[in-house]
Amino acid sequence: MAHLMSAAATLLLVGSGAVQAKLPEPSPEAKAKAEEAKAKAAWSDKVAAFQLCKAQDRVAAHYQKEKNSKPATVTTPACADPGPYVPPEAAAAPVPVTSASVPSSVAQKK
Repeated sequence: MAHLMSAAATLLLVGSGAVQAKLPEPSPEAKAKAEEAKAKAAWSDKVAAFQLCKAQDRVAAHYQKEKNSKPATVTTPACADPGPYVPPEAAAAPVPVTSASVPSSVAQKK
């Protein structure tokens, strides 16, 4: 029985390599959407870091107030507000070709 299970596991491992297929290239719209999601995630991370920084500042101030002591002499960088979300520019958008955008040396060869 164990030999049969071992043989079945071996067949599954060998057969799984032959089943792999290459995925098609994503469309330009899918690439743009992925870039937008990546940019928004990066911005969200910056907002979360800013909010954490502000919360840590409040906790430190409260601790110093409760302790009735002077603030620590350690200087930390100020919290950087990332500002509102600005989507990335449409760099992947195709530029339409007009006769004005084609150099005259190329246009004359046609």
